[in-house]
Amino acid sequence: MSACEFESLEESLESHLPEAELSEVKRILFGKETQKLDLPSCAVSAASERDFELKGFRFEAAQEQLRPPRRVRVGLIQNRIVLPTDAPILDQINAMHSRVGEMVEVAAMCGVNIVCFQETWSDHALCFLHPRERTMDGVCGLAKKYNMVVVSPILEREGLHSTLWNTAVVISNSGHVLGKSRKNHIPRIGDFNESTYYMEGDTGHTVFQTQFGNIAVNICYGRHHPLNWLMYSMNGAEIIFNPSATVGALSEPMWSIEARNAAIAHHCFTCAINRVGTEHFKSEFTSGDGKKAHHDFGHFYGSSYAAAPDGSRSPGLSRTRDGLLVVEMDLNLNRQISDKWSFKMTGRYSEYAEELTKSVRPGFKPNIVKE
Repeated sequence: MSACEFESLEESLESHLPEAELSEVKRILFGKETQKLDLPSCAVSAASERDFELKGFRFEAAQEQLRPPRRVRVGLIQNRIVLPTDAPILDQINAMHSRVGEMVEVAAMCGVNIVCFQETWSDHALCFLHPRERTMDGVCGLAKKYNMVVVSPILEREGLHSTLWNTAVVISNSGHVLGKSRKNHIPRIGDFNESTYYMEGDTGHTVFQTQFGNIAVNICYGRHHPLNWLMYSMNGAEIIFNPSATVGALSEPMWSIEARNAAIAHHCFTCAINRVGTEHFKSEFTSGDGKKAHHDFGHFYGSSYAAAPDGSRSPGLSRTRDGLLVVEMDLNLNRQISDKWSFKMTGRYSEYAEELTKSVRPGFKPNIVKE
């Protein structure tokens, strides 16, 4: 079996481990078991007819006397490209909008309040530019139609200087654009050397106050930077989304760890969404990294999941199929875990800030004690 045909870690564990042992292995790997959501039969049928995976899970918080539960449902959508990369661009765009639109419709059937798409969802991995007004009009229409906040990652061209940004637009459930968050960290690694076409973001660590909670968007490569997660949390994010497009040979061993670590460290929920499939291009390309010219980036391995501040995480979606993960989370869990572990309260932030400030100045000398 090739790596791209491997369905999921969870499926392999369930196929090969005895039930009693499986329970313990899952506890160690995934933390406290997340309960399955009872999703509507109409949604299950629609997902089956439209050929995408549908899973649902619940993160519970303890019942409190003074605060009612703050339950919110998020939807994470991963999908492959619909048409070949050499199909007419407008046909590719229309096909992608149609595919994601039918998945959002199922999310609405499941009572989703906030939905997040994968990085540059309406393009193939070698992004092409197209009229963003069309994309935004369509997505704003979905948000208003289904009373749903939508996180829509796009490729943005800034008009004045034609600067290109890797951006996520947040649309309110009213259908109006709430704001945007530009990718803070631009990778310079192999085929993902985005510094040749994207600029580093200039929107800081924006948090968006929605009807369903305070959310932030840490785009793709930003998940490798712990301080990036930290600053979204410091600005009050209760849920941090990480829309991504990454391949197995590059990052898969890190994938299940980073967003989960961030949820633990910052007393918040995190949602990691990854592209799925292998995208072939007729023309060979190389990235000047010593590797032979090739026709694809490798396999985008999906495996989208959500993580909670108590260290638990949901099972992931498939590594090979389109999918919608519906996750119900009680945001009260954030403060409950903060009260227990107190990572923020015990953080020495002023000390870190002072030392970081010194470390970026010319002439900085590391504090190393030598014999």
